[in-house]
Amino acid sequence: MTIEEAQKEVDNWIKTIGVRYFSELTNMAILTEEVGELARIMARTYGDQSFKKSDLAKDLGDEMADVLWVLICLANQTGIDLTEAFRKNLEKKTNRDKNRHKNNEKLK
Repeated sequence: MTIEEAQKEVDNWIKTIGVRYFSELTNMAILTEEVGELARIMARTYGDQSFKKSDLAKDLGDEMADVLWVLICLANQTGIDLTEAFRKNLEKKTNRDKNRHKNNEKLK
């Protein structure tokens, strides 16, 4: 699925199953919550924290998909073409960092 297809799929789901989008501010708060849930699983899987019983059933991929879902909702609500925005962002990073990471002694 392309990013464009994902944006259309989410929009269709919202309009047919979800009734309507939550407000942009509500979705921003939800995005923050979802990133927090992802961070919790990352900290327990790859960091120093131990799992709690309530964390054991969590799925890392599902948590990432939750973050992507809400981000797509926000893009749809604010008229952002994520494919184009990502392309421009990649170009910006490439131009800015084309030698920076190669010259970083910490990465060698």
